[in-house]
Amino acid sequence: MDSQSHYFDEDPTVPSENFTVDLVLPDLTATLRTSNGVFSSKRIDPGTKYLLQHAPLPDGTVKTALDLGCGYGPIARTLCQRFPEAQIWATDINSRARSLTIENVGKFGVNVEHPDDIDESIRFDLIWSNPPIRIGKSKLYTMLDLWLQRLSDDGEAILVVQKHLGADSLSKWLDKVSYNVQRLSSKSGYRLLKVTVK
Repeated sequence: MDSQSHYFDEDPTVPSENFTVDLVLPDLTATLRTSNGVFSSKRIDPGTKYLLQHAPLPDGTVKTALDLGCGYGPIARTLCQRFPEAQIWATDINSRARSLTIENVGKFGVNVEHPDDIDESIRFDLIWSNPPIRIGKSKLYTMLDLWLQRLSDDGEAILVVQKHLGADSLSKWLDKVSYNVQRLSSKSGYRLLKVTVK
């Protein structure tokens, strides 16, 4: 079995083995608890770190923000640091990931929930995500469309995607369905995309 395939299972069967990883950014240093059975359990994923280092701050006020596919919560932790007045959600299908995120960011008031449990009426001013490309194109596109439709009128999503895993085809699909897509930067095989509703 692919060593990473279990990270998008709802209830990973791999035995839990706990670790800590350090999140080090210019404006934040934090130690996060993690475990096997979740995405990038032994280090901050390079794509995630690229997003956190280069995602621009939105022009408008961020009142609601979402970490989509939160893993153990490095994006959610950074959102807490940069938008302390915002109400922040973190969501992941993986129950172990959600439990770790609660440990890592629950004290900051982050709402950590299963995707099906987030109130459908909530609109997000900001979504940050390193989306789970390996779930397959059909599932990925369905997931992204579902959540991007929940952006507020002036909301934006910042996505990081590896070029060789389909960043350019994803951009074309997003533009085709109903979104504006802007490539913000590209480095070391990663694309940083800004997505807004047309």
